[in-house]
Amino acid sequence: MSEDDAQAAVEAIVGTAYMDRLARFVARVTDESERQNLVAKPTLAAIWERHVLDSAQLLPLAGDQPGLWADVGTGAGFPGMIIALATERSVGLIEPRRMRAEFLASALADEGLSNRVTVYQAKVERVVALSAAVISARAVASLSELLQSTAHIASMDTLYLLPKGQSATTEVNEARRRFEGLFHVEQSITSPEAGIVSARHVRQRR
Repeated sequence: MSEDDAQAAVEAIVGTAYMDRLARFVARVTDESERQNLVAKPTLAAIWERHVLDSAQLLPLAGDQPGLWADVGTGAGFPGMIIALATERSVGLIEPRRMRAEFLASALADEGLSNRVTVYQAKVERVVALSAAVISARAVASLSELLQSTAHIASMDTLYLLPKGQSATTEVNEARRRFEGLFHVEQSITSPEAGIVSARHVRQRR
């Protein structure tokens, strides 16, 4: 997929109105990557496909689920900043590394989004004043570990949307030993071999 194709695919998901915001953020990530390791350097040449589209594809999976979207270990802001920039949702960006958290806060301030998007510079286990309707996490931890570490900010109605690459089905099978819930694996549109775990009504087995 070319970068032009990836941009067109993103636009088809989010609509034309949000593309300028996303383009500014892509430029900001590219520029900031000269100062800190936000994303893997080889992926910068395909940032629209590897990061923006890979993030935006979660939006249709969320459907009309209202409420706060919490992105755990958001790093450079994928997918959390893409959700924030391409919707009008309330979003919580959870990132323990100071420089990355400061980068995200600066981007939000420049876009005028600080009133509905909050950066939490902490590990998710330390974030307590938050109740998430949607929880996402990209390349953070195993599915079982994520379900365990986010249980305190989730409810039975929380929707998990977790890109898991080629390990998606394996991780679901392992998680089912410890957790009950409705688990489903969606195919990623950016990689035929990759899966996105969708889960709700999750609770630990007794």
